[in-house]
Amino acid sequence: MTDSSFVSMPAYEKLKTLRPLMLRLHKALLEAEQDSYERVHGPITSKMELFQLVISDEWFDWLRPISQFIARIDESVASKEPVSPNVIHGLLEEAHDILPLQSDAVSEAAVRYQRAVDNYPKIATLHAQVMEVLKPNLPGASEPSG
Repeated sequence: MTDSSFVSMPAYEKLKTLRPLMLRLHKALLEAEQDSYERVHGPITSKMELFQLVISDEWFDWLRPISQFIARIDESVASKEPVSPNVIHGLLEEAHDILPLQSDAVSEAAVRYQRAVDNYPKIATLHAQVMEVLKPNLPGASEPSG
């Protein structure tokens, strides 16, 4: 996924490619946060305990917008109705905003995301792959509306 084949990819195909990448990125970020949480608070003893922490503990707050974004992609792609180009482009634009490193503002989420990218090669690789998919199309490249 390091080649430039995604640069001229139609928007819907970008969205379909982005979804599993975002899911893998989210999973890797969650594993990194679980590791950090356990170093501070001790082991998480079950998947149910982890689930409860992920949905309710402030430690994991910064990951929730990524989870919600993936759910919005799923809703759009799984819809029986055709997805409008505006919805597709809106989701692709939102992807840029959802990743904390893309913002000029320094937030806790940006700091934690940067730390994860710096400390976990898998996360750095997934981040690079997501950014490759999100590259804008080359000028003059036509994109079917669709």
